[in-house]
Amino acid sequence: MACPMTKTDITTFGCRLNAFESEVMLAHATSAGLKNTHIVNTCAVTAEAGRQARQAIRKLRRDHPQGTIIVSGCAAQINPDSFADMPEVDRVLGNEEKLRADAYLSPAKQAAVQVSDIMQVREIAGHLVSGFESRTRAFVQIQQGCDHRCTFCIIPYGRGNSRSVPLGFLAEQIRGLVAAGHREVVLTGVDISSYGRDLPGSSTLGNMCGRLLAHVPELDRLRLSSLDPAVIDKHLIRLIEHERRLMPHLHLSVQAGSDLVLKRMKRRHTRQDIIDLCRRIREIRPDVVFGADIIVGFPTETADDFQATLDLVDEAGLTYLHVFPYSVREGTPAARMPQLPRALRKQRSALLREKGGATKTTFFDSLIGTKASVLSETSGRGYTEHFAPVKLSSDLEPGQVFDVRITGHADQALSAERWS
Repeated sequence: MACPMTKTDITTFGCRLNAFESEVMLAHATSAGLKNTHIVNTCAVTAEAGRQARQAIRKLRRDHPQGTIIVSGCAAQINPDSFADMPEVDRVLGNEEKLRADAYLSPAKQAAVQVSDIMQVREIAGHLVSGFESRTRAFVQIQQGCDHRCTFCIIPYGRGNSRSVPLGFLAEQIRGLVAAGHREVVLTGVDISSYGRDLPGSSTLGNMCGRLLAHVPELDRLRLSSLDPAVIDKHLIRLIEHERRLMPHLHLSVQAGSDLVLKRMKRRHTRQDIIDLCRRIREIRPDVVFGADIIVGFPTETADDFQATLDLVDEAGLTYLHVFPYSVREGTPAARMPQLPRALRKQRSALLREKGGATKTTFFDSLIGTKASVLSETSGRGYTEHFAPVKLSSDLEPGQVFDVRITGHADQALSAERWS
């Protein structure tokens, strides 16, 4: 039976930046008074992400035959016609258009497809978000786009070139979020390690973070999203060493452990660079934990190349692995390279995920009996400073930071009790 849709709702696929932008889009749509509308904010990082978005759109139309469906996000930016041709879709908005308030005013009088050339966009407008209803941490966009052209990646064509949000606007937004009750802020973007290159002066991610923490002393916890290990600046290294409010959890865009594969990916680091960086940071912040994005089954990857990736997990001390089987993206150089069989990509992905599970288990074992600082969320759950999920022994007020003692772990989560 179809369910009536009485308000504007949104379905989000993909990254933390999309999560932030969905809050902006929902605020614009609500302010415009849209009713009986559902927005789908798509992702293009893999072919599977696009397939899932189309599946969700079809289900939305079955469930809400009279509602309006607006599709946006990276997949819609890169290939708007593929969504405009779906009978379930009423409107398609590009990544630039989706963040403009006027795109949601009198939508019936606007073009069904509004997608501009994202590569021509040179500036980024800051967007104030008053709060995140479903989270006790908040995401804040500091940067948009990417100037690099990794051979496997289609995202620059969905996001455009790199552009940064000025510090003053970021400080204003974060003050507002803290006042609204958010104890932790996650800085996000497409390539946050490149922050500041387009701004006047010599701003970098590291000195921006240092100044941000100085301008907003009431912020308890600052966390960074994925970092390009090739451009971690000296200011950020110094901040990692001395600033306890910067969480000791760094997620690196590693992608592979074979130098030959990294070269074919057009990455700007080597496997030794990853090992050296992790060792250097661990020396100055011994409690730091590293995560990594890794692509498995990249074209031409041999058994030895894959073994080098497995070995890198131990040599660099990587704990949280985000494993992606290589996905062919039409229009990228890697799509024209000799492809590995899909079954082999799937098999190697399973092996690396198994490796990741073992490293995480070892890390969780090491925490038993220790003290941790947990940001509590709903249903008696929370996250430590190392971004380890915790199941608490008693319900604690959401949105507060508590000291706990880790008592064990099961089902990919720690268990803990209030520290007394």
